[in-house]
Amino acid sequence: MSMAIAFLLPSFLAHKLPVATYAAWVLILQLSAYVAYLDFGIQAGISKYVAEFEAKNDSTGSSMRASAGLALMLIASLLGIGLTLILAWRVPALFHDMPAALYRDVRISILFVGVSLSFGLLCSIFSSIFLGLQRYAVPMILALVNRILFAVLVIVSVALHRSLAVMGALVAVANLATGFLQFEAWRRMARHVRLSLYGLDWAVVKKMLGYCSSLAIWTAGMLCVSGLDVTIVGRYDFGQTAFYAIATLPTNFMISIMTAALHPLVPTASALSVHRTPVQMGVLLSRVSRYASILLILCGLPLLVAGYWILRVWVGPIYAVNAIGYLRILVLANILRNSSMPYASMLIATDSQRIAIAGVIAEATVNIVCSIYLARHIGAIGVAYGTLIGSFVCIGMHFVFNMHYTYPKFAISRTRLFFTGLVRPAAIGIPSLLLFPYWWSSTRPLVTPPMWIAWGLSTLCLVWFVSLNVEERGTLIGLIEKRLKLHKKL
Repeated sequence: MSMAIAFLLPSFLAHKLPVATYAAWVLILQLSAYVAYLDFGIQAGISKYVAEFEAKNDSTGSSMRASAGLALMLIASLLGIGLTLILAWRVPALFHDMPAALYRDVRISILFVGVSLSFGLLCSIFSSIFLGLQRYAVPMILALVNRILFAVLVIVSVALHRSLAVMGALVAVANLATGFLQFEAWRRMARHVRLSLYGLDWAVVKKMLGYCSSLAIWTAGMLCVSGLDVTIVGRYDFGQTAFYAIATLPTNFMISIMTAALHPLVPTASALSVHRTPVQMGVLLSRVSRYASILLILCGLPLLVAGYWILRVWVGPIYAVNAIGYLRILVLANILRNSSMPYASMLIATDSQRIAIAGVIAEATVNIVCSIYLARHIGAIGVAYGTLIGSFVCIGMHFVFNMHYTYPKFAISRTRLFFTGLVRPAAIGIPSLLLFPYWWSSTRPLVTPPMWIAWGLSTLCLVWFVSLNVEERGTLIGLIEKRLKLHKKL
């Protein structure tokens, strides 16, 4: 359902709103979303410590850590309100090419959405507790409710031809409602993990702050890598903002699938690290990295090979022609960069994230400098190239630098992890490379129906016979057989 909303809503808006208005709406959401980066890793810290102390059957310890997270998140929420006020005030200076008639509504909408997201930031601690308890269904359902409510209210607003300010107010209603639902879910189902600002153990707060301080650098790096791109395009090439934003949505879809698949990894690996040996943790890292790479490549290849036709059906020919170039580069960048997501997640799970600070700073610096420099000289496409260059820095820093220092925790050689986790799954892309001249050289791919069939079948065969081993194929066949037997009984 959430995936359907992520695709149907932009399609509706792209067809119903003028290009400039849609670009302004995208920038409203982008600027307001900067509030989420003020999380500074507090949610990850809460879920990690709750998972660890619940594994030890120590509810008091998990409550103390969650309360420390509450205090820190309250400060982050107040900072979010301040940031929202500043961004709303600076809209004309940030986007001087935006039509002046839109400034008032954009400012009001940013205020509504940003303040409500600041409230949501505070309420996110309740979902973090459920993640630490490994009750993943609760935050997943709440997130789905938020997306449905968001989509319904925005669609109604656009259908009634309301202003951007009204759209922002309705989005604020959805965010506030979700925040209250998170609180109610915690009150009913997880209240044994207590939250209180009275009697805080400042030693625990200090430890939580120390854990989050390095994650805060990660968060700042993420902002530079994926949070500023649309804003930079709006600043230097406003006319391309709507098209670039559309190109980012399928790549965000890839990332959301990866994030959802790996979300349980942090609390799970955190709990396992208490009992498992470094060799066992290394085996876990290798296996999860391979599965993640398979998932990334399977999500990315259709966007590369059939991206133009997907965009044409989704948002129409005008957006397809103008967005396909950005989409191809961003897909490649995100496949490369996010192949290291399992390793990054396990760093967080084992409180080793400080090791990766140098890599995060390097990637963020390269990404932001290249994006701004290239945007000023060649426009929006330069921002996409900046993201691609930064992704090479990301993967290089992990394998060349970071993994040298984490071997005592994940006892697996870098060479083995590189080949099993990245190179082996990359074989899936061989048929796509063979078709490269047909789908990359022109706007409209020249792939014929027989070529599509051959591409799809050969790609799936490589997934089955190369990327998966004999044991994994047997396990999948067993699961399919069990499902078939269950359906026959029903």
